[in-house]
Amino acid sequence: MKRWQADLILALIALIWGSTFLTVKNALDAVEPITFVAWRFWLASIVLLALFPRRIRHVSRGEVLAGGLIGVWLLLGYVLQTIGLQYTTTGKAGFITGLSVVFVPVLSTLLLRQPPGRGPVLGILTATVGLALLMLDENLRVQSGDLWVLGCAAAFALHIVTVSRFSPHYDAVRLATTQIVTVALLATGAAFAVETPAVRLPPETWAAIAFTGVVATALVFSLQVYLQRFTTPTHTVLIFSLEPVFAALFGWGLADEILGLKELVGCGLILAGMIVAELGDHSTA
Repeated sequence: MKRWQADLILALIALIWGSTFLTVKNALDAVEPITFVAWRFWLASIVLLALFPRRIRHVSRGEVLAGGLIGVWLLLGYVLQTIGLQYTTTGKAGFITGLSVVFVPVLSTLLLRQPPGRGPVLGILTATVGLALLMLDENLRVQSGDLWVLGCAAAFALHIVTVSRFSPHYDAVRLATTQIVTVALLATGAAFAVETPAVRLPPETWAAIAFTGVVATALVFSLQVYLQRFTTPTHTVLIFSLEPVFAALFGWGLADEILGLKELVGCGLILAGMIVAELGDHSTA
């Protein structure tokens, strides 16, 4: 696969993820956050196990260990994000999650020895200014919900870097399945420890679990593991910086969340950062 083809599908993934912020926020009116994550990832696990039973049957010890480590970062990311969504808007949560744009190049340099070029660095700096406009209020303070989501951004950055480290060496389906099953198991244990897991949920809540579990988890993470072998971690996360833009648009269009001038400028800077990084990356390729 050519890189532009992988980039196009990664942009579609960003659109799907952007739509889930509002979906999850609405579902949290009827279900506790870790319980939601557990149900979501159990459904995703069942779908993958049903679709690829023969390939998963031959999972290796290395794939279990790699998928387990990836799953830990994924669990932290989604639990922290889901908790944060209870205390902040979908648009802000989306943009703060996008701070992984800042974390990934640093982690890639330290852990994978893949420093970004000048174009991506300039794009990252531009996107970071845009993210700051959305995260900080007029008094330069961050709300508690935003801090939860900030932790999720760090976890997702570690997830992307770890996927890039292991995806070239293992089967995409088996690696995706082991990380998703890991999240389901760990989230279930955490839910029983600190929440009261529920089965009897409203139909709209189960619909949200189904969409996020099947489409935004089982399908998307299988694609991500496969696609990241055709691009770099920094390139991936810059494309994923579109996710908060989509999240804000869904919040504005479907939940009447207002995008003020500061927020619109932030959106523009994030898009500009992505374009600058893309052009700079191609000029040095």
